[in-house]
Amino acid sequence: MRLTDWSPGAPGSEALGPKVLAVVQPVLRALCGDRDPEVWIAWGDDPDVRYVILAPVPAGLVTCHVRVNVPGEGPRASAKLGRWPRVQIGELAIEAQGGHRLISFQIEGQVIRGAGDVVDRVAAFALTVFAAMDGRPAASPSPVLPSPDDPSEQSIPLPPPRASQPA
Repeated sequence: MRLTDWSPGAPGSEALGPKVLAVVQPVLRALCGDRDPEVWIAWGDDPDVRYVILAPVPAGLVTCHVRVNVPGEGPRASAKLGRWPRVQIGELAIEAQGGHRLISFQIEGQVIRGAGDVVDRVAAFALTVFAAMDGRPAASPSPVLPSPDDPSEQSIPLPPPRASQPA
């Protein structure tokens, strides 16, 4: 997801407000080469105070620490670019049971967990990180195949095969 795609779902009223974005975007543009890069935001316990933005780029992982409201100063962002050989990652683990899915991924000490609809977004981010670490372009999202157990995702029946004509 792009940085601006996170704004509507931000847990705090000021977490990704205009004042914060005015500080964060120039920092990310300098290290990512993009004003609106693909990112993951680890909101943490108090997103109205601080959180971390993770942005995979070909050179490595940009880690941007955001303080939403520093007394007397306003928002603050500090970032670093960690080269891929030094980035610490854990495994990508997913579990499914009875239509429910859980996912977990660890990167640079940040544990990213998700359930339900968030699973696909976490997996896409993790696979983007793996591709970047390997020097490969990020995989484009593949179409989601219908689930045989979900009646709302019924497949369209194929037409019957044509009868072969005598030669």
